[in-house]
Amino acid sequence: MNKNFKDWFTEKNDLHKNKVRAFFHEREVWFASVGANIGFEQDGKHERFLRPVVIVKKFNNEVCWSVPTTKKDKKGKYYFKFEYKEGEFTIAVLSQLRLIDSKRLDYKIGVMKETDFIEMKKRLTSFMI
Repeated sequence: MNKNFKDWFTEKNDLHKNKVRAFFHEREVWFASVGANIGFEQDGKHERFLRPVVIVKKFNNEVCWSVPTTKKDKKGKYYFKFEYKEGEFTIAVLSQLRLIDSKRLDYKIGVMKETDFIEMKKRLTSFMI
Protein backbone atom coordinates (compact mmCIF):
# COMPACT_ATOMS: atom_id res chain seq x y z
CA MET A 1 0.00 0.00 0.00
CA ASN A 2 1.36 3.40 -0.96
CA LYS A 3 1.46 6.07 1.72
CA ASN A 4 0.94 9.73 0.95
CA PHE A 5 3.78 11.21 3.01
CA LYS A 6 4.04 14.32 0.84
CA ASP A 7 0.42 15.38 1.49
CA TRP A 8 0.79 14.49 5.18
CA PHE A 9 3.84 16.75 5.47
CA THR A 10 1.83 19.64 3.96
CA GLU A 11 -1.05 19.04 6.39
CA LYS A 12 1.32 18.65 9.35
CA ASN A 13 3.08 21.91 8.48
CA ASP A 14 -0.29 23.70 8.30
CA LEU A 15 -1.34 22.28 11.70
CA HIS A 16 1.93 23.42 13.25
CA LYS A 17 1.73 26.96 11.87
CA ASN A 18 -1.99 27.74 11.84
CA LYS A 19 -4.05 25.46 14.08
CA VAL A 20 -5.45 26.77 17.35
CA ARG A 21 -5.18 24.29 20.19
CA ALA A 22 -8.37 22.49 21.14
CA PHE A 23 -9.79 22.52 24.68
CA PHE A 24 -10.01 18.89 25.77
CA HIS A 25 -10.40 16.55 28.77
CA GLU A 26 -9.46 13.00 29.66
CA ARG A 27 -11.96 10.29 28.54
CA GLU A 28 -13.00 12.27 25.48
CA VAL A 29 -12.91 10.72 22.01
CA TRP A 30 -11.69 13.08 19.30
CA PHE A 31 -10.92 12.93 15.63
CA ALA A 32 -7.22 13.80 15.50
CA SER A 33 -4.78 14.34 12.64
CA VAL A 34 -2.46 11.42 13.35
CA GLY A 35 -0.90 11.39 9.90
CA ALA A 36 0.52 8.95 7.42
CA ASN A 37 2.58 6.59 9.57
CA ILE A 38 5.11 3.85 9.01
CA GLY A 39 4.40 0.11 8.88
CA PHE A 40 1.68 -1.07 11.25
CA GLU A 41 1.19 2.25 13.05
CA GLN A 42 -2.42 3.46 12.83
CA ASP A 43 -2.84 5.95 9.99
CA GLY A 44 -5.24 8.82 9.70
CA LYS A 45 -7.62 8.78 6.75
CA HIS A 46 -8.66 11.10 3.95
CA GLU A 47 -7.15 14.49 3.15
CA ARG A 48 -6.75 15.54 6.81
CA PHE A 49 -5.36 12.18 8.01
CA LEU A 50 -7.93 11.91 10.81
CA ARG A 51 -8.48 8.99 13.16
CA PRO A 52 -10.49 8.75 16.39
CA VAL A 53 -8.37 8.78 19.54
CA VAL A 54 -9.14 8.54 23.25
CA ILE A 55 -7.55 11.16 25.50
CA VAL A 56 -5.84 9.08 28.21
CA LYS A 57 -3.88 11.70 30.17
CA LYS A 58 -3.94 15.48 29.94
CA PHE A 59 -0.60 16.94 31.02
CA ASN A 60 -1.52 20.57 30.27
CA ASN A 61 -3.48 22.50 27.65
CA GLU A 62 -0.85 21.71 25.01
CA VAL A 63 -0.14 17.97 25.18
CA CYS A 64 -1.75 14.68 26.13
CA TRP A 65 -1.38 10.95 25.83
CA SER A 66 -3.84 9.50 23.35
CA VAL A 67 -4.69 6.04 22.08
CA PRO A 68 -5.87 5.56 18.48
CA THR A 69 -8.99 3.52 17.86
CA THR A 70 -10.27 1.21 15.14
CA LYS A 71 -13.61 -0.34 14.21
CA LYS A 72 -11.92 -3.65 13.33
CA ASP A 73 -12.70 -6.26 15.99
CA LYS A 74 -9.22 -6.99 17.32
CA LYS A 75 -8.60 -9.16 20.36
CA GLY A 76 -5.70 -9.54 22.78
CA LYS A 77 -4.12 -7.77 25.70
CA TYR A 78 -3.14 -4.74 23.61
CA TYR A 79 -6.73 -3.99 22.55
CA PHE A 80 -9.62 -2.65 24.60
CA LYS A 81 -13.22 -2.82 23.37
CA PHE A 82 -15.60 -0.10 24.52
CA GLU A 83 -18.80 1.69 23.54
CA TYR A 84 -19.15 5.46 23.52
CA LYS A 85 -22.07 5.58 21.07
CA GLU A 86 -25.16 3.44 21.69
CA GLY A 87 -24.74 0.07 19.99
CA GLU A 88 -21.41 0.97 18.35
CA PHE A 89 -18.25 -0.70 19.60
CA THR A 90 -14.76 0.71 19.15
CA ILE A 91 -11.38 -0.86 19.83
CA ALA A 92 -8.62 1.18 21.51
CA VAL A 93 -5.18 0.10 20.23
CA LEU A 94 -3.37 0.29 23.58
CA SER A 95 0.07 -0.58 22.17
CA GLN A 96 0.02 2.68 20.19
CA LEU A 97 -0.27 5.08 23.13
CA ARG A 98 1.42 8.31 22.09
CA LEU A 99 2.00 11.89 23.13
CA ILE A 100 0.26 14.38 20.85
CA ASP A 101 -0.03 18.14 20.73
CA SER A 102 -3.59 19.42 21.12
CA LYS A 103 -3.19 21.13 17.73
CA ARG A 104 -3.75 17.66 16.26
CA LEU A 105 -7.24 17.46 17.81
CA ASP A 106 -9.90 18.38 15.27
CA TYR A 107 -13.32 17.75 16.81
CA LYS A 108 -14.82 15.83 19.72
CA ILE A 109 -17.08 12.89 18.86
CA GLY A 110 -17.88 11.44 22.27
CA VAL A 111 -16.90 10.59 25.82
CA MET A 112 -15.85 7.19 27.11
CA LYS A 113 -17.83 5.80 30.06
CA GLU A 114 -15.93 6.30 33.31
CA THR A 115 -15.97 2.56 34.16
CA ASP A 116 -14.49 1.70 30.75
CA PHE A 117 -11.90 4.45 31.10
CA ILE A 118 -10.74 3.15 34.50
CA GLU A 119 -10.48 -0.39 33.11
CA MET A 120 -8.59 0.79 30.02
CA LYS A 121 -6.06 2.67 32.18
CA LYS A 122 -5.54 -0.47 34.30
CA ARG A 123 -4.86 -2.45 31.13
CA LEU A 124 -2.44 0.22 29.88
CA THR A 125 -0.46 0.30 33.12
CA SER A 126 -0.35 -3.51 33.31
CA PHE A 127 2.07 -3.72 30.40
CA MET A 128 3.93 -0.42 30.73
CA ILE A 129 6.90 -1.88 32.59
